[in-house]
Amino acid sequence: MEYQNIELLRFTTAGSVDDGKSTLIGRLLYDSKSIFQDQLEAVEESSKNKGFDYLDLSLFTDGLKSEREQGITIDVAYRYFATPKRKFIVADTPGHIQYTRNMVTGASTANLAVILIDARKGMLEQTHRHSFIASLLRIPHAIVCVNKMDLVNYSENVYDTIVSDFKAFASKLDINDIQFIPISALAGDNVVNKSENMDWYKGSTMMYHLETVHISSDHNHVDCRFPVQSVIRPHTLDNQDFRGFAGRIEGGIFKSGDKIKTLPSGFVSTIKTIELNGDKIKEAFAPMSVIMTLEDEIDTSRGDMIVRENNLPQINQDIEVLVAWMAYKPLQARTKVVIKHTTIECIGMVKELKYKIDVNSLHRIESIDKIEMNDIGRISIRTSKPLFYDAYKKNRQTGSLIIIDEQTNETIGAGMII
Repeated sequence: MEYQNIELLRFTTAGSVDDGKSTLIGRLLYDSKSIFQDQLEAVEESSKNKGFDYLDLSLFTDGLKSEREQGITIDVAYRYFATPKRKFIVADTPGHIQYTRNMVTGASTANLAVILIDARKGMLEQTHRHSFIASLLRIPHAIVCVNKMDLVNYSENVYDTIVSDFKAFASKLDINDIQFIPISALAGDNVVNKSENMDWYKGSTMMYHLETVHISSDHNHVDCRFPVQSVIRPHTLDNQDFRGFAGRIEGGIFKSGDKIKTLPSGFVSTIKTIELNGDKIKEAFAPMSVIMTLEDEIDTSRGDMIVRENNLPQINQDIEVLVAWMAYKPLQARTKVVIKHTTIECIGMVKELKYKIDVNSLHRIESIDKIEMNDIGRISIRTSKPLFYDAYKKNRQTGSLIIIDEQTNETIGAGMII
């Protein structure tokens, strides 16, 4: 099977504790034949030792010893699998409130969120929280899986009630594409194979939707953004004058012959060539990693950005950010931090804490003096040099940043530029 040029879909699981996220991923891996024999034998042995008369599919993703002992997910577990139609990277994220930061980490690069709801319990606080975070992180697609349908006798009424409850809540969110699927991860209904127990459900299985959901237009293909990661100077006899700019395109479509502007210098030039894996190509678009050469000798280095001359990003040192706080130590005003945005790294000062969001009611909590771990709040930051950015809702790549502790070099916050 040739998996080289198949599209990659990143998806994350979200939902409350014990609603079967790890079991669902285990079922996907198991039914799509993506598990090695030795892994299967180890899980069969482990399930037997626990006294289960069935295969505990959650053990395929819960890798930490404490996760297996408690039967909960604590850290983000990434699993890779592929089918003939697509490659997948799945982030299994925790359901507990105290691990909200882990959920943000897993969801930050996802094309799609799988939101699980236990059919017996319906919408819970964590369903609201995780759906809001998925919306906040601008995940373009969502599948709402009503799980454990086998425990409510595959009742269509139970499913319909949960779907209408979720739709009422989702009307306040910003998720454009939501699909609903009734499943049983444990029994395998509607995960990879169509359920014989729910003939009233006429939609597709979860795997079919994962394989066919349209994701190629999720990137911003309008605003051209190419943050320079490094300058390529081979210094070989054949390429004495070669000067290429390497990086990943974070927006738009670049073609050889296009007029461009480099930031912060503001110099204008023309794209001479675009190279991908050593081959010259006519055009490149997000999220391709390429090398560009320009017609003119312009002093451009890491942290600069190549854009179209009539379509510029925002250029500013004062930025407003929605931050998901990840550190044990609370964030306070006047804190000095390191900001990493695209390929720029610079010092920043947190000027003001505006408010934090109650993720269950979606209300703002004003006049705060700190933002604590797992909180999401709005802050203003002043950076030591200008950033070239777009609003997060316009471009997830140029609109996001990470906040790093100056002393420990630890990532302490994830930010979305407003």
